[in-house]
Amino acid sequence: MALDKYLFTSESVSEGHPDKVADRISDSIIDAFLERDPFARVAVETMVTTNFVALAGEVRGPEDLDHEKFKEITRQAIKEIGYEQRGFHWRDCEITSQIHSQSEDIAQGVDSAEDKEEGAGDQGIMFGYATNETPELMPAPIMYAHTVLRRMAEDRHSGKVKGFGPDSKSQITLAYENGKPVRATSLVVSTQHDAKLSQADVREMVMPYFEEILPEGWMPSADEIYVNPTGRFVIGGPDGDAGLTGRKIIVDTYGGAAPHGGGAFSGKDPTKVDRSAAYASRYLAKNIVAAGLADKCTIQLSYAIGVSKPLSVYIDTAGTAQVDEVKLAKIAAEIMDLSPRGIREHLKLNNAIYKETSAYGHFGRKPTEQGHFTWEKTDLVDELKRQF
Repeated sequence: MALDKYLFTSESVSEGHPDKVADRISDSIIDAFLERDPFARVAVETMVTTNFVALAGEVRGPEDLDHEKFKEITRQAIKEIGYEQRGFHWRDCEITSQIHSQSEDIAQGVDSAEDKEEGAGDQGIMFGYATNETPELMPAPIMYAHTVLRRMAEDRHSGKVKGFGPDSKSQITLAYENGKPVRATSLVVSTQHDAKLSQADVREMVMPYFEEILPEGWMPSADEIYVNPTGRFVIGGPDGDAGLTGRKIIVDTYGGAAPHGGGAFSGKDPTKVDRSAAYASRYLAKNIVAAGLADKCTIQLSYAIGVSKPLSVYIDTAGTAQVDEVKLAKIAAEIMDLSPRGIREHLKLNNAIYKETSAYGHFGRKPTEQGHFTWEKTDLVDELKRQF
């Protein structure tokens, strides 16, 4: 039985968090390949630490993208984030690249041929989720956690606010009543800052962002608002902690409010269903909720490497469906081609659109004219309504 009242917490991390620096570099390399060849194959992992970056992975694409170009892309990504610190500087950090050609065994399982459709790039399970508790049809705790950090970063980049460093984390706890969020019970932000700023200074700088993003009347008491609770956060980013691609998968998705299949997104081209099928399942779930067919919707897809069709399509609306769930699952499997090729073509994933996904969540974002976040569109709503 569902609880009538409970607390739920989600966290986010900024683009300057060590793991997100790694995600940004990996996705920047993917974009570089897709700009030249929309059908390039890329699987790139990044590790960052004090003044050092290591790149590894398998690729198949334009030969002009070599180790020197990978290093150039890496430096540009670090510069865009804003790292010009003694312990991690875009110009001075050492970069090593062990990126090499894709395995022929993997390639033959994925490539299409006269007698087979293009197969999934790996086996796995992927989940998508949507809920009507926010306008973005996302869980409220993760949306607020993302938004406070994104707004801080925007003002840091524009120069509107001076003193913030690139590395920061947030954590938002909301009280739920009858399945809906009603107020915040605790707020946490830890942000890297200039050495001359005190903890009180940083708190004063952060408070307006909480007040801006939360609905009126949602602010908790002052003693439940924690800003840099350790007292000092000057050394941050890869100089303070090592970072790896794909280590913030719950931050990337639904903040723990929904299941996760386990596969990371960043560093993978769209033939990898860890990424593309997770986008497709979110797209379907969001359209189902946007159509008013359910208040919540979780969708699971599963794939086998080299096989084009999903092995299973599962839907759970947590008892909120306004229509027959059996028919809903059937329609969801039919309304979109869920083969790897079908997903890529429907959502236009063979474009250089991935750098923007590397921080502040892959979901709940606004689609752009340049083709970013196509899986957030609600263009299936009319067809779903027609089916019912």
